[in-house]
Amino acid sequence: MAAAATCGTGAGSTGSMVAAGGKNNVTSFQRRGPRASGSDSSYSRLVSIAGTRPSVRNGQLLVSTGLPALDQLLGGGLAVGTVLLIEEDKYNIYSSLLFKYFLAEGIINGHTLLVASAKEDPADILQELPAPLLDDNVKKDFDEDACNHKTAESNIKMKIAWRYQLLPKMEAGPVSSSRFGHYYDASKKMPQELIEASKWHGFFSPEKSSSTLNIEPCSLTHGYIKLLQFIQNIIYEEGFDGSNPQKKQKNILRIGIQNLGSPLWGDDICCTENGNSHSLTKFLYVLRGLLRTSLSACMITMPTHLIQNKAIISRVTNLSDTVVGLESFIGSERETNPLYKDYHGLIHIRQIPRLNNLIYDVSDVKDLAFKLKKKLFTIEGHSREQCILVALTPAQ
Repeated sequence: MAAAATCGTGAGSTGSMVAAGGKNNVTSFQRRGPRASGSDSSYSRLVSIAGTRPSVRNGQLLVSTGLPALDQLLGGGLAVGTVLLIEEDKYNIYSSLLFKYFLAEGIINGHTLLVASAKEDPADILQELPAPLLDDNVKKDFDEDACNHKTAESNIKMKIAWRYQLLPKMEAGPVSSSRFGHYYDASKKMPQELIEASKWHGFFSPEKSSSTLNIEPCSLTHGYIKLLQFIQNIIYEEGFDGSNPQKKQKNILRIGIQNLGSPLWGDDICCTENGNSHSLTKFLYVLRGLLRTSLSACMITMPTHLIQNKAIISRVTNLSDTVVGLESFIGSERETNPLYKDYHGLIHIRQIPRLNNLIYDVSDVKDLAFKLKKKLFTIEGHSREQCILVALTPAQ
């Protein structure tokens, strides 16, 4: 499914652009020609992987998270070779949606998937992926939501928290079929033919046997050892490792790990305040080492709200590249608070990576709220700079 992008060098038009003067009359346009051609060639190699683009900030290769608005908040997308940690909401409703969108984006772009879970069979997770939306359908959903939003806003304007009203709203809608990042309808399942045509690897912890990974058994739980061995084998055997170029066209490995740190993985950090954090932090440390030398990107969902020791959460955050927290209003006082009645939760951009540096960036966008309305999952922020809407369809 992966399609190669091509970049033209424009070399064929160079001669016609130059005046027919003397032999020594060489223009600056001519002198830059060979270098420009070489630059285009390297750029073509950089973007020849479907579903990727270089960052405008540092040239790092990016992939979409499956949510265009989240890509925008993270600086353009998820950098290849990095870990995106999703702090699960209390009932694991919205974090599960983000996880599925990340995997669905991989299938649409022809990326190889590695799905790991200790709770659900990866094959069952793939069957629940949302169906892609066509451009026309997305635009229609945006138009309908915008119309409904204006009508409702005129009736309840004085009842909504002031900080969610005062700013202009910017829709991150589709612009063309070749855009970076896609939109999905979670009320519909992805067509079976797309799933069957995709290449994926599943890791279901209860089914895996012993491992031979060269790590001290006492430093990692058995589930973590098996998972690291599985990821390592896929990266090396299929050529995602940078030191072992792929025999075929280069591709991206999307790694999705669900509910990491939960007791289902044999970890006790969520059960006791003084749980052994060395196993989880060691796992993240080794995982990052594998990702840094491979064409892969990883999304991890973790029930951090169950971890009682804040020091453990801090270490986990430091070992992740990008951290996004989801806070649902379900079961909380905000659910009945009239100021939040039009929203379903908060999204916190806790950490954005500054690659090749010892420090990380902190997002300028604060107090982001999300809500589900018909076929739209909207993210709204009261930052002075922006307010973002993203098309997401909640499961019915």
